[in-house]
Amino acid sequence: MTILLFILAGIAEIGGGYLIWLWLREEKHFGYGISGALVLVIYGIIPTLQKFPDFGRVYAAYGGIFIILALLWGWGVDQKTPDIYDWIGAFICLIGISVILYAPRH
Repeated sequence: MTILLFILAGIAEIGGGYLIWLWLREEKHFGYGISGALVLVIYGIIPTLQKFPDFGRVYAAYGGIFIILALLWGWGVDQKTPDIYDWIGAFICLIGISVILYAPRH
């Protein structure tokens, strides 16, 4: 459930930001901006559903997931293929996420 919530939050954050980008940078209809803002509010709610008690750790781990999702969004939506250094960086993020979330603590 942890990873699913991170993925949902990432899609909401990237998708909401993308809608606002389209509105402001590509002069799409104002409805894109309103829709983006609503999706970003939902993004703000999703991480609060995590079982982890520490805000900072949840958001730190989410940041790594966000990086990976942003690369995938760019690949799928913007048609910008990640290079080897993007994938190496994403792999390093996965290691960091694992340490932050699953390291034994007292």
